Amino acid sequence: MIWRGIINKYREFLPVNDSTDIVTLNEGNTPLIPSEYLSDIIGLNVFLKYEGLNPTGSFKDRGMTMAITKAKEEGAKAVMCASTGNTSASAAAYSARSSLKCIVLIPDGNIALGKLAQAMIHNAQVIAVQGNFDDALNLVKEITSKYPIALVNSLNPYRIEGQKTASFEICDSLKDAPEFHAIPVGNAGNITAYWKGYKEYKESGKTSKLPKMLGFQAAGAAPIVKGRIVEKPETLATAIRIGNPASWKSAEAARDESGGLIDSVTDDQIIEAYKLLAQKDGVFVEPASAASVAGIIKLQKSGYFQSFSGNIVCTLTGHGLKDPNIAIKNIKDPVTLKADLKTILNEIGL
Repeated sequence: MIWRGIINKYREFLPVNDSTDIVTLNEGNTPLIPSEYLSDIIGLNVFLKYEGLNPTGSFKDRGMTMAITKAKEEGAKAVMCASTGNTSASAAAYSARSSLKCIVLIPDGNIALGKLAQAMIHNAQVIAVQGNFDDALNLVKEITSKYPIALVNSLNPYRIEGQKTASFEICDSLKDAPEFHAIPVGNAGNITAYWKGYKEYKESGKTSKLPKMLGFQAAGAAPIVKGRIVEKPETLATAIRIGNPASWKSAEAARDESGGLIDSVTDDQIIEAYKLLAQKDGVFVEPASAASVAGIIKLQKSGYFQSFSGNIVCTLTGHGLKDPNIAIKNIKDPVTLKADLKTILNEIGL
């Protein structure tokens, strides 16, 4: 059977009906990749939910198919979002698909080029704001509250509805919920969505248990960990460079209800995990994605998993090509040699 996107697959769990005109790019159905290397390190069966293989290269497509579908159903002529990159790329693509105008506010100078290119090629109106993500989001909230423009950030409840489908796919693949789920935390919509999905699947009788939710913020942008707004968040992981998460309270609820935690990881730990994923598992992610893996390595070193067994899933939120400059900065330049057989053989040790 041809995969036709998350709304068609999980319609019974989503706020749509038979007459809803679904806007889809056939998002979802992303691979759950077992990691032998990480399993050996952590002492649990580690699986990587590789959301970078969604149509625009990030998990945002799950929420955006719902948000744009409902915006169109409710008669919107334009949508608007603030973004550090992935939301803008996804909103622009799905808006193009549905012939809606898309307006994007980005923090000036703090968006990866790959993501900016996506928003612009899909013909979004992109405006760089002299401020951070939180400044941009405040403007979007004010504008959409006063004008007939649909807000499509994760404050939009339909975004959460779409994003929860990733937990359904995980449970379908594993035949139950995992013991743990590790996830990067920026604006905190995703940890909120996964927890909602896990609870709904259990309530429907499709699974027998719930996972402990393990969220990880970047140390320089860790408001939930610190218990206060971070006015000037700093991290190379631009996708989670957020100082005042829109879904703060629901992220804390996911943590507390699941018996999990929300911790922070340094940029150095993120880069270490980022390179590990690429070099040991062959999975190229954007830096923010690696926060989940950096986090479980940190917890393993502290003995957190010592008395546990079973499965742990790490969400990898976006593809590495979203932010290629980080990769280039953290690897050696290619060796340049003359086109001579003996020289090449000598270089490769033959």
